[in-house]
Amino acid sequence: MYEFSVFVTHFRRHCANSDVKTTHMIKLYLLLGGNLGDKKKVFHDARAKLSEHVGKITAQSAVYETEPWGFESPDLFWNQTLGISTSLSPEEVLAQTQIIEQKLGRIRKKSQYSSRIIDIDILFYGDQIINQENLVIPHPRIQERKFALMPLYEIAPELIHPVFQKSIRQLLEECTDEVMVKIVPDVMCRFHSSFKI
Repeated sequence: MYEFSVFVTHFRRHCANSDVKTTHMIKLYLLLGGNLGDKKKVFHDARAKLSEHVGKITAQSAVYETEPWGFESPDLFWNQTLGISTSLSPEEVLAQTQIIEQKLGRIRKKSQYSSRIIDIDILFYGDQIINQENLVIPHPRIQERKFALMPLYEIAPELIHPVFQKSIRQLLEECTDEVMVKIVPDVMCRFHSSFKI
């Protein structure tokens, strides 16, 4: 028994002094959006690249068709939220999403609101609040956008917004956005026939 206790003590000291680090996983929520090109293929490729370079996709909403927000275009948008388990930092997530956007053909324009082949927005990174020049988390306008709230409500209705201290369910109920948002049928294997709050 004494020998075993000594072994355990030495083992714990060894682990404490070793270079082995426990990976801390964070729940990340992203929003895919786009209204140009082959949207079905682009979204498929975006999910594949995110799974490879950012982390395991643990939840995904249906794909929603939405009217353009903040500008006019005859091309309707597709939007989808993803829940991802990641070990990357917020800055690393941003870098990877921008690389993926570029690889999928996105050309960034000066105008914030314009048609694009793919847009990957960071909605939440755990419960962290980040306010940097090029990175604001939670997304600063999520509470204003039904096209972001509806798919997020589908996979995380009780997620709490760390700034407003309200759930996604509450934010959606209070959202006054009147832009059309509806599920696109036959895009993925799982869909809901109707949407109810």
